[in-house]
Amino acid sequence: MIQKGVAFGVGVEYALHCLVNLIDPPAGRHLGVAELAEYQGISPSYLSKIFVRLKKAGVVRSAPGVKGGYELAKPADQITFLEVVEAVEGPVQLFQCRSIIDGCILDAGKPKQPNSTVCAIHAVMMEAEEKVRGHLRTRTLGDIDRELDGVLSVERRDATRRWFENALKLSEA
Repeated sequence: MIQKGVAFGVGVEYALHCLVNLIDPPAGRHLGVAELAEYQGISPSYLSKIFVRLKKAGVVRSAPGVKGGYELAKPADQITFLEVVEAVEGPVQLFQCRSIIDGCILDAGKPKQPNSTVCAIHAVMMEAEEKVRGHLRTRTLGDIDRELDGVLSVERRDATRRWFENALKLSEA
């Protein structure tokens, strides 16, 4: 069932940022929710709920044990933004149509004619929504990883990797 009138929530942002860190984890290790949440400065309990959804959708898989955590369930180039959005938020509909055209004062008390009126506003909004979905279907985590290579310095990406390496060492101690 599609939820109506719900925009992409902050959980989508959290998921995307954390998933980027799973693309090339330090020393091929799995990253835990605790480390990901601390790095991003977000609630571990909320992030844990997000990762349960991502796992259920097949975006990530978990590894149990001391060196457990999460990894991408498939290559980053095969995970679309739309897949992440729908894993976190469910199938959302961006435009909430209440069919107010059916309540027009000119039609009050008259029997409804099936398929008599097509709402042009609804049609335009659904077309726009499909364009958004289409775009999100074409963008992948791999795309973003490559873009980050061009935007972030090598030092910044290395610093991120070192931060996770240290966090993993501390969690094992």
